[in-house]
Amino acid sequence: MDSILVTGGNRLEGVIPISGAKNATLPLMIASLLTDEELVLENVPHLADVESLIRILTNHGVDYHVHGKRRGNNGKSGRTIAFRAKEIVDTTAPYELVSRMRASFWVIGPLLARMHHAKVSLPGGCAIGTRPVDLFISSLEAMGAKIKVEGGYAVADAPDGLHGAHFKFPKVSVGATHVAMMAATLAHGTTVLENAAREPEVVDLANCLIAMGAKITGAGTSTINITGVERLHGATHRVLPDRIETGTYAMAVAMTGGDVLLKGAEAPLLQNALDALSEAGVEIEERNDGIRVSRNSETLKSVDVTTEPFPGFPTDLQAQFMALMTQAEGDTHITETIFENRFMHVQELARLGADISLEGQTATVHGGRPLKGATVMATDLRASVSLVIAGLVADGETRINRVYHLDRGFENLEQKLSACGAKVERVSN
Repeated sequence: MDSILVTGGNRLEGVIPISGAKNATLPLMIASLLTDEELVLENVPHLADVESLIRILTNHGVDYHVHGKRRGNNGKSGRTIAFRAKEIVDTTAPYELVSRMRASFWVIGPLLARMHHAKVSLPGGCAIGTRPVDLFISSLEAMGAKIKVEGGYAVADAPDGLHGAHFKFPKVSVGATHVAMMAATLAHGTTVLENAAREPEVVDLANCLIAMGAKITGAGTSTINITGVERLHGATHRVLPDRIETGTYAMAVAMTGGDVLLKGAEAPLLQNALDALSEAGVEIEERNDGIRVSRNSETLKSVDVTTEPFPGFPTDLQAQFMALMTQAEGDTHITETIFENRFMHVQELARLGADISLEGQTATVHGGRPLKGATVMATDLRASVSLVIAGLVADGETRINRVYHLDRGFENLEQKLSACGAKVERVSN
């Protein structure tokens, strides 16, 4: 199993190209199940989760063709992949495939909408809380599906197809919004989704579905209206830039006191996080070609944040921001409201010398302590990259084990950081 070695002390300077968003790419790929025509996705990142989802889609009968840049291009551009589900040959998504990645459960919506039947294993993925699928099931049941959970599978049937419904999510869920919106595109009548997720990735999926012939209004607000159509057609769609990757590298630059252009990044996708960085003393400059991040001040200021659904501070940047705040003056309070059990990186940061105390949903970072390299273990995707960020300023060498988490969500991480002066390398144990 691979590890990543980080030797701290180098300032980041240069250009980091921002990849297509993982959290947009996955539902966009799944949307290919809704039509028998070709869906072409541009700017698809090279990620383990993308490859896992390709295996699941091919199991259902989806053909795909990859062209454009391949791995080894130093992360300068993503691939273009064409998907075509001309014929669904299997409506079962088996445990051995779905257990590897939580988002693969989302195929239940398109399969049910198009084929009127789906049998999908309950999901796996990062171990950051229970994250049940009840919201997914409830929204589909509101559209007339009959769903039972047995033997670790959700078995869904809608013999006469789905119908429009008025459904209010009890809590905001990006995944459940994706699934309900996709399913509703082929339902009879109009579906109204209230308390829907407002994330940019939801808007990106809606834009793609509209290009495929769907009738959707309100994406990006808390109420989405979908009028079902008889069929969807093919389309070409470019994946939006990854706001979590953008925020992660912005925090890495801030950590090292660097100066980097995040090429292709779009500030409105993560304005709350950028505002927090500005408050901490980091210079943020929006440009036509991306976002320039720099820090020339001697010290960082502590900034309290609370994770919230978009447009609030993203839960997927919480661990990275915590790593950054270990180097800020004073105490920082970070409150996690989205996922329980998402502070597992705290004990690993402590191994590097961080002083962090926990009380309920809030972590208090006692900043200004020097970090020292050590061997640490990645616990989930975002936690793992927080350890890389910490290692960039730690004295000596930091070894991060279980980095397969990183490969799920960060394209060419070592190459991008190394190109800007970091001393980062992957080694085989």
